[in-house]
Amino acid sequence: MLRNSVFRTVHSATKLHVTSSVRHYSRRALTTMAAFPDLRMETMVQTTTKHGMDVIHDPLLSKGTAFSLSERERLGIRGLVPPRTQEMDKQLQRIIRNLRECRTPLEKFVFMTALQDRNETLYYRLLIDNLEELSQIIYTPTVGEACQRFHSIYRRSRGMYFSSLDRGQMAAMVHNWPHDQVDVIVVTDGSRVLGLGDLGANGMQIPIGKLSLYVAGGGIRPTSILPVVLDVGTNNEELLNDPLYLGMGHRRLEGDEYYSFVDEWVHAIQNRYPNALIQFEDFQSKHAYNLLNKYKDKVCCFNDDIQSTSAVALAGVLASLKARGQTFENLSDERIICVGAGSAGVGVCEGIIDCMVEQGKVKSREEAYSRIWMLDQHGLIGNSNLGSEQTSNGERAELDERQVCYEKKDMKDRMSLEEVVKAVKPTVILGLSGAPGVFTEGAIRAMADGVEKPVVFPLSNPTRQSECTAEQAFEWTDGRAIFASGSPFKDVEYKGQIRKVNQLNNSNSFPGLGLAITTSRATRVTSKMFMETAVTIANMATEDQLKQGILFPGMGELRRVSKEVATRVCEVAYEQGLARAQLPQGSSLKDVIEDSMWNPEYVPTIRIDGHM
Repeated sequence: MLRNSVFRTVHSATKLHVTSSVRHYSRRALTTMAAFPDLRMETMVQTTTKHGMDVIHDPLLSKGTAFSLSERERLGIRGLVPPRTQEMDKQLQRIIRNLRECRTPLEKFVFMTALQDRNETLYYRLLIDNLEELSQIIYTPTVGEACQRFHSIYRRSRGMYFSSLDRGQMAAMVHNWPHDQVDVIVVTDGSRVLGLGDLGANGMQIPIGKLSLYVAGGGIRPTSILPVVLDVGTNNEELLNDPLYLGMGHRRLEGDEYYSFVDEWVHAIQNRYPNALIQFEDFQSKHAYNLLNKYKDKVCCFNDDIQSTSAVALAGVLASLKARGQTFENLSDERIICVGAGSAGVGVCEGIIDCMVEQGKVKSREEAYSRIWMLDQHGLIGNSNLGSEQTSNGERAELDERQVCYEKKDMKDRMSLEEVVKAVKPTVILGLSGAPGVFTEGAIRAMADGVEKPVVFPLSNPTRQSECTAEQAFEWTDGRAIFASGSPFKDVEYKGQIRKVNQLNNSNSFPGLGLAITTSRATRVTSKMFMETAVTIANMATEDQLKQGILFPGMGELRRVSKEVATRVCEVAYEQGLARAQLPQGSSLKDVIEDSMWNPEYVPTIRIDGHM
């Protein structure tokens, strides 16, 4: 029988559905239904050994004011909460009213964190019901400021920290995590947080935010997620000199010392949670690819910045083809400029190259590379022997093997973006540079001169790091742009008409992928899974939406997107022989996936003797 992420056991004798936030018990622990007269047959319950204030202070058990009278009696909390029982709808009214009174996004972030720390069920209900609005608070763009100020706003521990003090102890440390089943782990070393650079241990807010979207968007159980920071130090002078900084106060480990540290952590996790999906997040480029290449064929893992970003960017480009009256098969006819040659930029372009090759319209991978022009902070990656434009940014570091593939032998090195645009006449421009304003008016206007509907994707996060704004994109293209950004922008009114904006956020990809991996118990994550994720997302917009410039559903429909992505990725897992879960006979894959998604609702809580 499929063991899904709901972690639910059906007891055939009593048909009692039992879930546990603390510990999972057999039917023998529930000696008789007569002991719980308030429960009906077919009732889902959660069990705990906790009592009194320990119940109230456990965010996985707490219901705030929603405990029933019988629960208050058996859990020993009668008189410890206000006497009037108020169900979740009333609690949500109170929470939303207080949330609206917060003056700044960071205040809302702190408010939401406090709610999660005291009542996770209510937190996720609020988040799911208001994903369009609140995803911008718990994740981009507000999470960037929260990371910068993490050491100042820290209140309560969440997740695990593995530091340079812990070398040789990680295999034991990992057992300090209180949950025996972990399905998804998001881990960062804080070296390249969004477009903000090295934030060290302050980067913990990124795994926390990502995993909140796994739960809200992908239906992974809150007890089955684990946020992790690998604290290998920081090179951020401001943090090193700040007495309130909570991370290790030394410079970053490098070389063999760094890789042996990560290796110890991976082995420790594999020993306790061999089935967990590991998502590498916000690692600087020089480590991101090395770690991915080292572990991708050994461990169920992926790099979000390389592979998820690639999937959603490819989805955007494919959907833009449909919006321009073309088909996916026209991808190899595109002329694409990518501004940004780091792990995200190269990862996005590799995903596009993979898709071109898969479609078979290009004769070779080298021919596919000829469709993309890549710029770094110095300008075009071109042929230095043809002469180059001088910049004030210093010497370019030696290109790595992935960047070399994009070198244009027939064009001068370090050409400016505007020069490249005029020479290439691109149909698509991608921004993954972290350099705000790098999409200049001259470059975008030159692009608009050459194509009817220029595809402008400034994808850097947070919003203030975006290569251009939505308003600029529509103004400089006379309202003709197909626009998508990494962080949210509001729709733009241009010459009396509303121009639609899209958010190409990784959240369209990874929650569905995680749901598929945990449902199918796939042993590996493959490039085919990401390609099919992109195609699935690109096919979700209706014809009417495409005519309006809407490329795919917004954040408010994330759970629907995740179901579709999970269904297709599960199919790929079975096609590639990587899935270990057996599907129940007579059940459709989509039904199994939907059934496996956790939904935040209060269920009766029963206290049980821990020795039973």
